[in-house]
Formats: sequence, structure tokens, C-alpha cells
Amino acid sequence: MGNFQEIADLNNTVMISGRRFEESPFIERFNSEKMVRGIYAGRFFPVSIGEDRIEAYWKLRQKALLFDVPEKPIEISGPDSVKFLNEIFVRDVTRMNVGRGYYAIACNYDGGIIMDGVLFKLDDNKFWYVQADGPFETWLSAHSGTYDVQISDPKSRVLQIQGPASIDIMKAASNNVIDETFKYFCSGFYDIGDQCLYVSRTGFTNELGFEIYCNKDTDHLALWDFLVEVGNKYGMEFSSTKAMTMRRIEGGILGNLTDMTSDMTPFDAGIGGFVDLGKHSFIGKEALIEREKRCRLFGLTCKTKIPSSGSSISYNDKAVGYVTAGVPSPTLDLGIGYVVFNTHDDWLGLKVQLNHPDGTKHEADVVDIPFFDPARLIVRGIDKEIPTQTKLKNLKKLI
Repeated sequence: MGNFQEIADLNNTVMISGRRFEESPFIERFNSEKMVRGIYAGRFFPVSIGEDRIEAYWKLRQKALLFDVPEKPIEISGPDSVKFLNEIFVRDVTRMNVGRGYYAIACNYDGGIIMDGVLFKLDDNKFWYVQADGPFETWLSAHSGTYDVQISDPKSRVLQIQGPASIDIMKAASNNVIDETFKYFCSGFYDIGDQCLYVSRTGFTNELGFEIYCNKDTDHLALWDFLVEVGNKYGMEFSSTKAMTMRRIEGGILGNLTDMTSDMTPFDAGIGGFVDLGKHSFIGKEALIEREKRCRLFGLTCKTKIPSSGSSISYNDKAVGYVTAGVPSPTLDLGIGYVVFNTHDDWLGLKVQLNHPDGTKHEADVVDIPFFDPARLIVRGIDKEIPTQTKLKNLKKLI
């Protein structure tokens, strides 16, 4: 089941038992009648709090937003943790250093993607894997039988501070300990508001950004109040994931179970560069050696309609693919989305037909992802230019 967060989903909601899924420890700081929540990795999170998503988007691009996100850290520890994780993930875990993070993909025996996330090495035999949506703990437990490892839930909830002002906010929050020398995909324990917390710098929005990982002993509300007080000085606001979803799609970041599924290989999804076929063994290696290495997932741009999940794509009057997710792009002033094609062909650069679920048909272009900043200079802190808010000409007709 995909984790859809398009605008139409805000009106397609149901009542659900509050005991079935994990509540945020920060909920009383932002709960309101306007809030619409989603479920991700077994956790509630705010999809909307009634804010203007375009205004929130520009706040993210020009200053900073605070997000309460549901990504779930899993702890893997023990003498065989490196050996075990090297078998689980398609990337070579043996090369990891303490204080570093790796984007890591796990595949099934057919080479299909079952999980993606960021793996952090906390100690020689202790890791946290911040998983995306899906029941990954069961997969880990099922394959741990011959290894001396422990798989546990550290009860960590993650806060993200994203946007160009995030470095100044983290400087102030850490008494200048976290600064520009804290590199992309680095991590470690730091004093944040008199609490020792794990901090990483990755940036799920493809903006400069940091993640703060709580634990079972964290005073969550005190942490929240401290970060809000510090962040307010730099224009930071709290936001639902509406702005995050727009920015992560612009940035070419894929959602597990939505944009990539277990019938797609990392090569299909365009993330085959994270597969190390030179490793001695890992789950899915034999299948991946034989699978097609070309990509089936691309970007889609449209000036007359925002692509939507459920849209089919035609070329020469023949159905050739489908849209997994679509959003408005305020920076590009058009609709964008991801398209997965049925075959491995040279789709890049072609003009195709977007068949929207509302029955309308629109011309669209197949493009590479990310949609802009292909060298990822923004998230790496190299491009520090604050973007100017553009006047929307095409999008204002569509949203």
C-alpha cells in the first residue's frame, strides 16, 4: 500500500483507532481540528495542519521548517552486526566508519526492493537503520537466526530541521558545536538543549538539513520548546509534510511502497549505483546480476496538469507506463511527478500523453531526476544562494 500525500488525499480520509498505531510524543504541541494525519512505518504523522502549502514550500526553501517525521530507527547490535547487515543490504557495510551514514537498500531474493533508508554506525558493533515505510523488522528477525545480533526498537522519534537556515539553528542549539564542519551524511551524539541526542545531516527534502533522534529517556516537550525558541530567531516554523513532499519529489527522492515497490529492482528505480555487485554475497545478488540494468523510472513535467497517482502514460496511442506520485513545483512553475514505464527503453526526452484520472489528456515531457540541482549542491551546502520566490503563471491555474 502506497503512502500517498497528494492534495486529493486530504479529502479521502477515514476514522481509525488511535491505539492501533504509534502516537507522536510531540502531538500536544501541534494538534488541532485542521490536522489530517497519515500512517507511515506504523506511526501517525501530520500530512496537513491546514497551512498554505506553497507558502510553507517557500519557507522551506528560504528559511527553515521543523518536521515531526515518522521514519523509524531500528537498532542492530552484537558481534555479528557488520556481517549480518552486509548480507541484508546491497551496499558494502564493511567500509562504514563510526559517525557516518549510508543510504542502504535491502532486496528480496528476486532482486526487488523491499526497503530503503539510512544506516548509521554508532559504534563498532552498533547500528541504527532509519527505515522507510514497511514492516522491515520482521525481515531482519527472519534472517538473523545464524548471527549473533540483537534487533530492537530504540523508541526513537525523529525531528527534522530543513532549509538554508538549519545550519544557524543547529549552531545555536548546540552552543556552536555543530557548524559547517559537520559534513553531509555525518552523525554523532550532541548536547541539544541539555539533552544528549543523536544528530545526523542528510536532508530528506534535498535542502540543507539535519535530523535529531530522540530516545525513550528524552524529555520530548522540553526538546520541542527549546528548538522552537531557537528556531524562531531564524524564521523557522513547524510544518506538516505537504511542503516536504513537494520538495523531495523535486529533489528526486523516492518513496518506498509508493514510487518503488518489491517488483522493481534498484536498477529499475534508477538507484543501481548503490548496489555493490562486487560483494561476496547479499540477499538478491544472484538475481540482480541477471536483471536488466537500465532504468524504468523517470521524471515527468506537465504545464497544463499536475500529474497524479493513478494517471496512465501513453506514447503513440499505446499505454506504456503509470504515474506513482505528482505535485506542483513552485520553483519550476509546472506540474511534476514520477513515471514508471513498463519496459526498459530510451524514454528520456520523449513527449508522452498524461491520461489524468479526471478524464483529461495532457502533453508531458519525460525528464531526468532530480528535476533541478542535479549535482545536489544545495543539500551538500555548496550552493548557498537563497532562491527568489517566483510568481506562478502556470501553477496558479492548476492549484
